Amino acid sequence: MKQYIFLIALVFGAIHVKAQEVPVDNNPATYAKTITTDDLKKHLSIIASDDFQGRETGSEGLAKAGKYITKQLAQMGIQPLKQLDNSYYQPVKYKRVAWGNVKVTANGKEFNNMRDFYTFAGISENMPEIKANEITFLGYGIDTKEYSDYDGVDVKGKVIVIYSGEPTDKSENYLISGNTVKSGWDFRRKLNVAKKKGVKLVLIIEPNTLKNINKYGRWLIEPSFKLAGGKTKGKKPSYANHLFVSPTMLKKIMGRKYKKLAKANKKIKKKGKPKNFTFKSKFVANLEKKDEILNSPNILGFIEGSDPKLKDEIVVVSAHYDHLGYRGDDIFNGADDNGSGTTGILEMAQAFSIAKTEGAGPRRSVLFLWVAGEEKGLLGSKYYSENPVFPLENTIADVNVDMIGRVDEIYEKAGNPNYIYVIGSDRLSTELHKINEEANQKYGDITLDYKYNDEKDPNRYYYRSDHYNFAKHGIPSIFYFSGTHKDYHKTSDTVDKIQFDKMQKIAILIFHTAWELSNRDERIKVDVEQKK
Repeated sequence: MKQYIFLIALVFGAIHVKAQEVPVDNNPATYAKTITTDDLKKHLSIIASDDFQGRETGSEGLAKAGKYITKQLAQMGIQPLKQLDNSYYQPVKYKRVAWGNVKVTANGKEFNNMRDFYTFAGISENMPEIKANEITFLGYGIDTKEYSDYDGVDVKGKVIVIYSGEPTDKSENYLISGNTVKSGWDFRRKLNVAKKKGVKLVLIIEPNTLKNINKYGRWLIEPSFKLAGGKTKGKKPSYANHLFVSPTMLKKIMGRKYKKLAKANKKIKKKGKPKNFTFKSKFVANLEKKDEILNSPNILGFIEGSDPKLKDEIVVVSAHYDHLGYRGDDIFNGADDNGSGTTGILEMAQAFSIAKTEGAGPRRSVLFLWVAGEEKGLLGSKYYSENPVFPLENTIADVNVDMIGRVDEIYEKAGNPNYIYVIGSDRLSTELHKINEEANQKYGDITLDYKYNDEKDPNRYYYRSDHYNFAKHGIPSIFYFSGTHKDYHKTSDTVDKIQFDKMQKIAILIFHTAWELSNRDERIKVDVEQKK
């Protein structure tokens, strides 16, 4: 009897040992294979369809996109967050500001917005009526110790006229800097000073009025957005109300006094000192704005790390899921911008989730973050960075994905679709840069182009996507971007033009970089001084 018991125990022990010894596949390439062109196309064909109406922040279309993303997360087994009351949504409120009645008259003549003048709603206040019987010309509207147009002039509650740009001397050197380089007195800085001085309205002389109206048309006509809730860090600058006016319009406002402008500018140039004067004008401006509070949440898919010592550290993988919406019958589908990033990180989330289910999940926690409001000024990521669900001090890196499905003109001419622009990888951490390089050597074999990472790059892409709201808090960040193309921000940015083979390769590279960040023994170090 004892022999039988011994044999049974031996058999069951062997079975138990065998169960324990089932190997776990820790090879990331195994899970990277789950990122497929078929899945990418399936998701993107839905998210960038007409049914989602271009996914504008605050719209029903973006809400539908959010429901689709969260449904996929649930099907992957990624659970809602307890920190968000068992939800995937981080609520974010936006204030939508649009022009109402905008009307300007002077001396019985009426002027037209977007022809004679223009103004930015986002930095103006609601001023239903501004009246003036006299207006003060105040040079360039600059106020420094060395040169001040405001010295000895009472401008409180008044309308003023200023030149754009900065004054120069006889040798064409700028008076403020003393050389041929401007000192940085742009119109925002001037409007900020004017606000502090109590100016009611600033008329900025703009010779290139029509050119700028064409250039900035979208930002002048369309509503502007601001965050309407949560904590904000630092005091935001305020600006005086303003109009950029054409010389033709100003001539009608000033009448015969218009000739004094050129004389005043000559004296400033000759003597290097400010010059001002006041003239009569029956001026009335109505700058009426309408505000509306809208809601578009950030979406969070959280995969908890498996290592008790490391799971409190977070790798964020981010993409914005909003786009431009629609205008009339025209829908801006935003397949590449940023349907490609949205679906790309959705596939990465699935890969990480499968790995976790099979016992090979990341040691650190990974947060997949879809943000709204990017097209409105990186607002969703700004909100998260200032109201984080997980402490920023525990966030080791942000891996940001914005437009990875197309080929720009440069690489199209070269016949090479297998490239990606990498931005920011070495700005704060040389280790982050190295990790991405090594991941590419081992798994990608993609051309990594650092052209737009140059600090002198005039496009300033480093500051123009959601990773920057992490980087400015000292969090190492890497931004993947295929560059712009002829369909950028147009109704023609559609799914049929996406190169899914390219998109898959880039998504797999990004997955491997995120995998290494979440599984390496040591947290990557911030070893580069932040440059502002």
